[in-house]
Amino acid sequence: MEIAVVDYKGGNVQSVLFALERLGARATLTADPEALRRADKVLFPGEGEASSAMQALREAGLDVVLPTLTQPFLGICLGMQLLGQHSEENDTPMLGLLPFHVRRFVADPTHKVPHMGWNNLQALRGPLFAGLSEADHVYFVHSYYAPVGDYSTAQATHPAAFSAAVQHRNFHGVQFHTEKSGAVGTRILTNFLNL
Repeated sequence: MEIAVVDYKGGNVQSVLFALERLGARATLTADPEALRRADKVLFPGEGEASSAMQALREAGLDVVLPTLTQPFLGICLGMQLLGQHSEENDTPMLGLLPFHVRRFVADPTHKVPHMGWNNLQALRGPLFAGLSEADHVYFVHSYYAPVGDYSTAQATHPAAFSAAVQHRNFHGVQFHTEKSGAVGTRILTNFLNL
């Protein structure tokens, strides 16, 4: 199986590559459109800031390439958010693959921003969550979120519900870090590789 990890000079790429290696999967870090189109699976990890990430995608021509991919595709953290229409973070237009607008959490005395740490998943549906339950916890680090909608395949709360995972056609996204979420994250990556 040929696995491509999108290279747009974003953060968190190495830990995703290591997680795939631990599963016995060989992955190539690439920004080459043909390599991305040829791959059996594509992962799109992200850490950082939305406008800088979109600028890097535009400079590499990946803002045009990624929406055309037809194989199973997984966006992780910022990589999930960039699948949406727009982010409040620096008023950023994004890839437009899903109909959500990313918003910033509002801090309150009991809920800090960023939302950081372990949180359980709720309202699970779809193939990424096969074998998991709402008792399972995953690891989040984010200040911005996608609201809950028809595209949501999992939710978490901070303090209100937000999309912990999304899906549209072949495009899947998770707001949490699969590669930092222990056995639950490993199961989700395995389920993705088995799609």
